[in-house]
Amino acid sequence: MAQIGRKRGGRLRNRCSLLEGMGNHRSSTVLGILALGLLAGCPTIDLGDTPSDIGLCNPPGGVEYFTDKIWPEFVRPTDMMKGCLRASGCHGEGGGTGLTFKTMPVDYAFNYRQTQIDLNCGTPAESKLLQKPLAGVLPHQGMDLFTMTDPQYSVFLDWFK
Repeated sequence: MAQIGRKRGGRLRNRCSLLEGMGNHRSSTVLGILALGLLAGCPTIDLGDTPSDIGLCNPPGGVEYFTDKIWPEFVRPTDMMKGCLRASGCHGEGGGTGLTFKTMPVDYAFNYRQTQIDLNCGTPAESKLLQKPLAGVLPHQGMDLFTMTDPQYSVFLDWFK
């Protein structure tokens, strides 16, 4: 073992006499004690239930943009023949399709959650919610409702900006 200290009168004086011969044993003991202290001193924190929207797309415009723009201009526009809730009630409570909106009364939080399932945040233009009613893209029992030049298309994409 290397001696630490100053030479005084021909001999080295050891300043670490308590640790002499301990080597790596000391460091592993200290680490073990610290680990036990950390484990014993860390209480479990209840963060509540796991959110149900993990993994779902949340556009930057969020539910506010959905309520102010998507619902009135895309889902339920004034021209009822160009929306998801046409006179036949395609996607209303009695529509019987995969995408169902609550309209009596309108439940924006529920309806927003319903749309999240069909959104693609990575490539918004490939969202099923946009492609199904878009002319010539995906088959849609409710027929083509609009084209890429109609305002609904840009309103939808603006949701992701």
